[in-house]
Amino acid sequence: MAADDRRAGSLSGLTEQEAKEFHSIFMTSFVLFTVVAIIAHVLVWMWRPWLPGPTGYSALTDNVNVAMTYLNSFVA
Repeated sequence: MAADDRRAGSLSGLTEQEAKEFHSIFMTSFVLFTVVAIIAHVLVWMWRPWLPGPTGYSALTDNVNVAMTYLNSFVA
């Protein structure tokens, strides 16, 4: 009966302690997700910038050709 009285004032039906625990888990997972997303965006930007440089996207194909030539020297 006492537990029902504590839950009656809450919209979620959680006690104060349960709400604090849920909040801490939610905030931890949100921060972790945000950090992973930022790292992923930085890595994608380093791989292929979505804003072209002064020579446009042609500089990217030059870099790919150089990388392929370099990699082929190891294979052959």
